Amino acid sequence: MGDMLQPAKSPRVPPFVALAFGILAVSTAAIFIRFAQSEAPSLVIAAYRMGLSALILAPYAWLRHRQELRRLDRRSLALAALSGLFLALHFAAWITSLEYTTVASSVVLVTTTPLWVALLSPFFLKESLTRTVLLGLGLALSGGLVVGLSDACVWQAGLVCPSLGEMLRGQAFLGDVLALFGAWMAASYIMIGRSLRMQLSLGAYIFVVYGMAALVLLGLVLWSGQPLGGYSPSTYGWFLLLAVVPQLFGHTVFNWALRYISAAYVSVTLLGEPVGSTILAYFLLQESPTWIKMIGAILILTGIGVASRGESRRVKAVPPTNQPAGGPIA
Repeated sequence: MGDMLQPAKSPRVPPFVALAFGILAVSTAAIFIRFAQSEAPSLVIAAYRMGLSALILAPYAWLRHRQELRRLDRRSLALAALSGLFLALHFAAWITSLEYTTVASSVVLVTTTPLWVALLSPFFLKESLTRTVLLGLGLALSGGLVVGLSDACVWQAGLVCPSLGEMLRGQAFLGDVLALFGAWMAASYIMIGRSLRMQLSLGAYIFVVYGMAALVLLGLVLWSGQPLGGYSPSTYGWFLLLAVVPQLFGHTVFNWALRYISAAYVSVTLLGEPVGSTILAYFLLQESPTWIKMIGAILILTGIGVASRGESRRVKAVPPTNQPAGGPIA
């Protein structure tokens, strides 16, 4: 996707601080989805999440970024639209997975995203990974694996897990496959975002991406024949909360950070989501975490901390670029 990307001019808010807020915001997504799924199909939930996000953004994008949007060249517009397509497929697959498997398993599998970003970034973004970031990635992914296995395995004088054949049967396996596909789509979305955010303002980028995702999801809902209306006020409330909290506050923070730090590190921080989601699921859905899950959570948080230190050193070692013509980019 071009030459090796350099960090932009340092923002007022440290990206590492903003990402902590983003993790808290996206951790609410699985909970809101579970409540909405009591009445609405998964595709409809995803379509409302992105559609409402795009509608809320529209006035801001028109007032602040309409000139930039009009100047978009075909390549940038096509890449932003492709990013929106990947985001739509990510949500369609992941939200559907929550119908078949637990919150913990679904979130852990979908947040293998950093593994795929780490493997592909050196080829597509020319971003090399430091040993410290790789160590943090390994710790965090190990924690994710522990959390995922805790749903299938029990401790009885040793760890006892079902056979591979048993694990691959039933609805839970379908949910796990959908969550993993969602991770692949999220990795593609993040890498395109890292490339485009060096050129586009945050407002212009997320409006095109969220808008494209909304159109794709709306098309999937109409194609499947699922109803867009007729839900209770509380369900529409969950739709709105999904659009505002995990999408506009959560995903938008990650997209903002992509201008300043590597795609691999941004994706590593996403591994904090299963920790937050598991805690919320305990209080709101009565899904109790086992001590094995707690060990996994500690590994995840340790990995994020280690990767944070490595990324901070990398950013300090590379001088920031000047801002592009046309004014500051947020």
